[in-house]
Amino acid sequence: MSRNDQKMSKDEIFKDTDAEAGSFEFNKTVADVFPDMLRRSIPGYDASIDAIGALAARYVQPGTRCYDLGCSLGAATIAMRRNISVPDCEIHAVDLAPAMVQRCRSEVEKLEGTTPVSVSLADIRDIDINHASMVVMNYTLQFLPVAERVSIISRIREGMTEGGVFVLSEKVADEDPAVEALLIDLHHEFKRSNAYTDLEISRKRTALENVLIPETIATHLERLSEAGFAHSGVWLKHFNFVSIVAIR
Repeated sequence: MSRNDQKMSKDEIFKDTDAEAGSFEFNKTVADVFPDMLRRSIPGYDASIDAIGALAARYVQPGTRCYDLGCSLGAATIAMRRNISVPDCEIHAVDLAPAMVQRCRSEVEKLEGTTPVSVSLADIRDIDINHASMVVMNYTLQFLPVAERVSIISRIREGMTEGGVFVLSEKVADEDPAVEALLIDLHHEFKRSNAYTDLEISRKRTALENVLIPETIATHLERLSEAGFAHSGVWLKHFNFVSIVAIR
């Protein structure tokens, strides 16, 4: 799934649905409109995918594995595969939503290239990370229970090779309440500029309440340091959406 290849069906899920808090699910309805939803909802999303490709070209090591944890329709998987130039690598894409896995497999099958890709229906908390030179969690950790985030980050680090790269993209919360309010308002304005109505914005925010739990940048960086990553920092940021790179 790239922004050039993926067929774009318009996201109108919250135009006609009166969603209740916590009702957001990664089902077939969402999968059908997901590319449009991402690009109209997440500022800088295409830049984050391009950056993942650039990191794959730089950091993926011969004879190692790459993981896309919470792969959805496979944008990060495809970006890695298109930019890996070293031999004997494997890409493992994992998602818990059957509709996402089905669509991801169909997108991967369209690709040319020699790097094998497996797409698995599984909980990323049950996946063993082994001999990985690149791991991506693109807007995935935010959907996991906060209490379990330390263990998944630690397992990722333990399963990586020296010099491997971990990419973590997340919606974040600012420590300053005034700045947080400004970032939320700017994000909503971004959505309005992409033809979402105020009603759609409100309904989606309600649907994601208690499902998507953002944390501060400082919390993410502290967790990465405690897990043992030698270097980490924000390298992309647009409003309250960031991409953090960490090197083992």
